Amino acid sequence: MTKPLRADATRNREKLLTAALESFGDRGTGCSLEAVAKHAGVGIGTLYRHFPTRDALVEAAYRAEVDHLCAAAGEFLDEHPPDVALAEWMERWIAYTATKRGMADALNAVVAGGSDVRVQTREQIVASIARLLEAGVAAGTLRDDVQPDDVMRAVGAVWQVTDPEQARRMLRLLMDGLRHPCRAT
Repeated sequence: MTKPLRADATRNREKLLTAALESFGDRGTGCSLEAVAKHAGVGIGTLYRHFPTRDALVEAAYRAEVDHLCAAAGEFLDEHPPDVALAEWMERWIAYTATKRGMADALNAVVAGGSDVRVQTREQIVASIARLLEAGVAAGTLRDDVQPDDVMRAVGAVWQVTDPEQARRMLRLLMDGLRHPCRAT
């Protein structure tokens, strides 16, 4: 059983993950770990106590970003109708993809080292999409013939687009296709 972290250690860990995500998003995962620690406002020893290797930091930062993305699904559902929540969540996807793009090579190395991070995080994301779709179907605002994996693949294709404005246009197009079709009266 793992001993729970003290409150200050938990805060430092969170600061390190936030700093890593920002640094990796801005400069890629090749930035120095000293720079990440400095950005977090902690010493390099604190970084290594939490993340003994670069790969450990990369994986933890990526998992944290996926956790934030998935948590946003529930937050958007609390604030908006389901179709709007899905559209907002897909906008949040754009920020996620920027981080993922900056971490791609390092994530490949982590996976090559035996991590199942991609499988686990993909399952989390598909579950979040399923939650959004189910709410939309129940509200009558989203189609009932779409699978969460289909949406994941469609949104994943938008990940290939590096122009954020073009990506947003494509997401709007996707949302138009996901909304429940108007019925003729």
